[in-house]
Amino acid sequence: MAIIVDIDVQLAKRKMSVGDFVAAVNISAANISVLKNGRAKAIRFSTLDAICQVLECQPGDILRWVPDD
Repeated sequence: MAIIVDIDVQLAKRKMSVGDFVAAVNISAANISVLKNGRAKAIRFSTLDAICQVLECQPGDILRWVPDD
């Protein structure tokens, strides 16, 4: 099982830079990198809420499940 984080897709749709996103969400660039690169083991609901507010999206727009092969 894999959870894929599609923050890059949402940023591209909104033509938003990672720097602008980091500033708007108010979390570190390192934590955004961990999320974007699929290395995160967990995400706080408060962080997910902030991401969804900034990107004006639903959690399902940035998180998706892919079954194991």
